[in-house]
Amino acid sequence: MKYWYKEKGGAETSVREKPDPASTADGITLAESASARPFPATLQIGHVQIRPATVLAPMAGVTDTVFRRFIKNLGGCGLIMTEFTSADGVLRSKKTAGRYLHFYEDEHPLSAQLFGSNPQVLADAARLVEDLGFDLVDLNLGCPAKKVVKCNGGSGLLRDLPLIRLIFESVRAAVKIPFTVKFRAGWSDEEIVCVELARMAEDCGLGAVALHARTRQQGYSGNARWEWIASVKQAVKIPVIGNGDIRTPEDAAAMVNQTGCDAVMIGRMAPVNPWIFRQIEQYVSCQPSAVSRQQSATQSGADEEGNEEALREGHFSRAANAHFGWRSASALRSSQDSTAALAAEGKPYDVPTEADRYQMIRTYFQMLLEEEMPDAVGKMKQFASWFTHGVPGGATLRKAIYDSKAGPEILKNVEAFFDARLCGAGALAREE
Repeated sequence: MKYWYKEKGGAETSVREKPDPASTADGITLAESASARPFPATLQIGHVQIRPATVLAPMAGVTDTVFRRFIKNLGGCGLIMTEFTSADGVLRSKKTAGRYLHFYEDEHPLSAQLFGSNPQVLADAARLVEDLGFDLVDLNLGCPAKKVVKCNGGSGLLRDLPLIRLIFESVRAAVKIPFTVKFRAGWSDEEIVCVELARMAEDCGLGAVALHARTRQQGYSGNARWEWIASVKQAVKIPVIGNGDIRTPEDAAAMVNQTGCDAVMIGRMAPVNPWIFRQIEQYVSCQPSAVSRQQSATQSGADEEGNEEALREGHFSRAANAHFGWRSASALRSSQDSTAALAAEGKPYDVPTEADRYQMIRTYFQMLLEEEMPDAVGKMKQFASWFTHGVPGGATLRKAIYDSKAGPEILKNVEAFFDARLCGAGALAREE
């Protein structure tokens, strides 16, 4: 079954080739699977509860503390992760550790992802992560970058399972916090090791595994093979997090339906559509099985820890909204109100308006400046192409941003662009 979208000019392009419902991995139809596999409300990894069961993937140059808090504020993301970080680097340099392992208390639960190939170095770095107060530590076995692979890091280790076992055992013995691993299916289609690797992780005491359902040779091309996620899920009892080709809330629900995975991880789509986590939460909450579970939980009473967590999350969102001037429709709705309002409107989830996108860009850029990051201007230019995706006339704004020399100048150009488009709505928002 093919899913299609239309590009500019009207040409139809296939998004992904999906298996026929009659031939899913476990032999049941999607309709049967939808009722048998509702989207999980929470993910439990060791003593850490993750609610909702969605994860922001670690991405080099993207998931620093500003972007993590930015995503957290928008809502719907249960677990955030650091940029993938050199174990050797954080041990050698306090400056490197400060840059990549810096976080704020409102980011919990939070996982630090390490890469490297020396078991002892990785174990020592994991201890540092635990001492700094992270909730989890993760090992990267998925990065396909040549400079990482040539040092036997990332997906380069997928050809050396005995060494991976030594790393698993060393890190597991070094820390008490949950230890997880993110990996690819294998080096190539001829060297698929995902099931064997997942079983090894479980045998060594890891708390969960996350599979990006591509090979190292694929890089980020082609389609993710969700059937590999299903195979891993069937092979182990520890939680399995699925990753790859989740572009919409419907994709997230479909991945759970087709694979049975315990959570979904979003990577490259997050900078393009930072609302995707909240949209997933809204979409799955509108499903009949999810609504019935929520009603049952309300009648029986949610546990105190869950209530406290929800209150903390709501308090942070309101505080950040007030501080940064965030006034999107999504941010103003509570979870229950949002579900009810969307159902009444016949919508599966909120779709951000142009005014929402304007406030989103301003909010992130202001956060970068307030953090006083040395590369704030570079980050603004980096994110401009993602954040202005789909904005009419966005090329004009991107050029103005790229030509700017300082952060305040970039903000001024953003405000001028949207003020002109929104006929003064931007000025009104700043006065609130």
